[in-house]
Amino acid sequence: MIEKILARRSGKREVRPGDVVVAEVATVIFHDLSSYLTGQVFEKEIKNPRILRPESVVVCFDHFFSPATEEGANILKADREFVKRFGIKNFFDSGAGNCHYVPIERGLILPGTVVVGSDSHTPVHGALGAFATGIGNNSIAAMALPMGKAWFRVPPTVEIRLEEKLPLGVTPRDVCQHLTGGLGEEAMNYKAVEYTGSLIKSLEMPDRILFPLMSIDVGSKAGFIEPDDKTITFVRQRTNQPFEVFKNDPDVTYEKRCEFDVSKLVPQIACPPTVGNVKPVAEVAGTPITHAEIGASTGGRIEDLRMAARVLKGRKVHPEVRLQVVPLTREIFKQALREGLVETLHDAGANFFPAGSGSNQATNMGALAPGQTMICTLPRNFPGRHGSKEAKVYLASSYTVAASAIKGRIADPREFL
Repeated sequence: MIEKILARRSGKREVRPGDVVVAEVATVIFHDLSSYLTGQVFEKEIKNPRILRPESVVVCFDHFFSPATEEGANILKADREFVKRFGIKNFFDSGAGNCHYVPIERGLILPGTVVVGSDSHTPVHGALGAFATGIGNNSIAAMALPMGKAWFRVPPTVEIRLEEKLPLGVTPRDVCQHLTGGLGEEAMNYKAVEYTGSLIKSLEMPDRILFPLMSIDVGSKAGFIEPDDKTITFVRQRTNQPFEVFKNDPDVTYEKRCEFDVSKLVPQIACPPTVGNVKPVAEVAGTPITHAEIGASTGGRIEDLRMAARVLKGRKVHPEVRLQVVPLTREIFKQALREGLVETLHDAGANFFPAGSGSNQATNMGALAPGQTMICTLPRNFPGRHGSKEAKVYLASSYTVAASAIKGRIADPREFL
């Protein structure tokens, strides 16, 4: 599928892994920090800077949306001026939501297209049948903005087949973390990873999205799921724009095939200091925590808030734990209000952050001090990612984070389900 998309968008009949192509870019996605950095390069180093297709650019404030310093406020001011100066209409200011999900929610991502962004989780859009990948700020400034194109080396494709049904208390997030731990953080460097199998077919789109989103954790250039009726319906509910669907040939060949049976999987924890240090929950259960957070691109969906509310309903957050909840978008927060999830989580002792990326990179709120420990649904746990380099961050599903918030230590969520 990826080879077909890159061939079509570069005007070629066919391409093969290893070929270098210059392909038409349909969508360029920025968050507040990347738009500032790219904008500086674009205006200072590109002669007579002009964005070829302003309608193709999406800017969403989610990392740095509530700055506590004058320096931060100046960055957002510069971003807003950049958006006005170059006629960018798809601009979503502070509180709109996460830069990966807002374009999906607003129908700005189409199957069969090329999507780029300077954030490493840009491959998320492969869940909709696009070729989506992260590229550098300078590449976007020099090619994607003024020319509407970008160059790529066509990646080989690896199949990851996921079979059987998930046990109680185990979620797609647990599967993604299990894959990272089992395969290794560099296992798929510069490869396209296709997720297939009965598990993927059974999942609805919000759960499918997690797999291409987290494919960067194994080093992949792109992650994707072949479009089916669920994909087409999901996209059509959000846009009436025409699009072309690409699929694998019946005799498709892969560079490699990996198969996993998920039926006996248990909740997984990614332990400090990297996303690949993954262990079953039993091996770290009992570790004291001071913070818990449900949110960010990998954990602020309505499904995550439902899971958290299921565990926390009628219970209280441990008095020594701060539980932070961050909806992915304003629409998700509104839906959570309608379903009573906000009240359930509030009554349990949770604090709500505005829609966005939460304490990711500690640029807005939620920074950790030395000796503190967080368990969260966020995407990264590198030292210093959430404040002090002496703090520790564990990554888990919403079920596990909610259960741990109740206990005051890392806990197996299955005892609450």
